[in-house]
Amino acid sequence: MKRLARDSGLSFDIDHAREMVKQALGEIKKVYVGKEDLVKLSMATLLSSGHLLIEGLPGTGKTLLAKTLARVIGGTYRRVQGHPDTLPSDITGFHVYRPDGSSSFVRGPVFSNILLLDELNRVPSRSQAALIEAMQEYQVTVEGATYSLPRPFMVIATMIPQEYASGAYGVIETVIDRFATSLPSLYNPPEEELEIVSRSDYVIQPPVEQVLTPSDVTKISELIAYWVHVEENVKKYIVDLVSYVRSSRAVHYGPSHRASVWLYRVSRTLAFMEGRDYVIPDDVKALAVPILAHRVKIREEFEVEGVTPKSLVEEALNRVPVPK
Repeated sequence: MKRLARDSGLSFDIDHAREMVKQALGEIKKVYVGKEDLVKLSMATLLSSGHLLIEGLPGTGKTLLAKTLARVIGGTYRRVQGHPDTLPSDITGFHVYRPDGSSSFVRGPVFSNILLLDELNRVPSRSQAALIEAMQEYQVTVEGATYSLPRPFMVIATMIPQEYASGAYGVIETVIDRFATSLPSLYNPPEEELEIVSRSDYVIQPPVEQVLTPSDVTKISELIAYWVHVEENVKKYIVDLVSYVRSSRAVHYGPSHRASVWLYRVSRTLAFMEGRDYVIPDDVKALAVPILAHRVKIREEFEVEGVTPKSLVEEALNRVPVPK
């Protein structure tokens, strides 16, 4: 059955929308080898109006993924290289004042559809905080003046694992919580690395076709919210999972209510991408670690016993009753 979203202005039905997303994923895979979970999660996060945090060592394809995602949606792409001298104005922009008293605003990289913030944990906390308003409210305030950001707007931030990042800062909790999803980007296995070498001549300018427009992305997001249904027992399952993690004795602080919201929203998008108009518990299970684990801080006495945020979320998945 074909249905259109009410008052969305869509010129395509749900099947066409899904086919366009499938084509976009296919274009990304032309240049991005392996890591299908990360590719799929990046698209699901974008269509859910969220932001993605990728943790991994240099040279594992994080920048290529962000750049290629921007190309397939025809969106503007900007990049900020994190370092200790990064200022808030390097992200948001600044005013230029003239001798006659007039001024103009120079827009920073945040005014884009896909913003890559490379090595977030090398950015001082004051500049990390410049992202908070942008990621939550899709606007920035500079010297009392507020400016709206383009839509869609997605931050893809990368982090060097703390144990390998000499001189890195901690990322403030409020910023971490703004990321809807998070996954590691590991080294590819040798057979995939061979393919990476073979494709290396054209990764600087990926030979991918634009499949969507930024307007299409926004409209598909609206369509998903209207079209994909989530039963009350699945909503309760989401809350029960988050509550289990949050109430664990091993947790210093746990996932916020924002985590429950994102688990609900990205599960809808995943159901859409899988060809369904309803969310099943398996959608929630598939997203629990990417949405909850980066929001969990384990107490030191449990860390030494080997408890990790990921293992705690997996424990919740094993123990919380699954709705029938």
